[in-house]
Amino acid sequence: MTIAVYPGTFDPITNGHSDLIARASTIFDRIIVAIASSPGKQPRFNLNQRVELAREVLSGNKCVEIMEFDKLTVDFARQVGAKVILRGLRAVSDFEYEFQLAGMNRRLSPDVETLFLTPAEQFTYVSSTLVKEISALGGDVAEFVHPCVLAALKSGN
Repeated sequence: MTIAVYPGTFDPITNGHSDLIARASTIFDRIIVAIASSPGKQPRFNLNQRVELAREVLSGNKCVEIMEFDKLTVDFARQVGAKVILRGLRAVSDFEYEFQLAGMNRRLSPDVETLFLTPAEQFTYVSSTLVKEISALGGDVAEFVHPCVLAALKSGN
């Protein structure tokens, strides 16, 4: 069984994340969406809310499991038996950071590979940060997130 870990803050999970997970599901037997606690980022949603939103959004995908984590991604990957870390690349601007991160992860754990996937064209500009900013200013983000995420953004929870 090939296991991949898709780590992130997912604050909130977007349709871009869902798209990447759906496409990765055709490659891997099991995908663990690893939601980082990330207290330093001051997330809009607390960890439990982000986990619950991800569970609802991804509930139809039987090979996906949602887990929280608060350690090095490579240590988490080893803990769950994953040999691959999935990362999304939306634009060239993402590449430098992601390339550096992949190199450091390889140095820390040579047995875990990083695989980059690009989003479908309609999601190349969608980010959790932009979704939160647009929503906070009263903009419509319905086309960028699942209805349960939209409801959570509107309710302030």
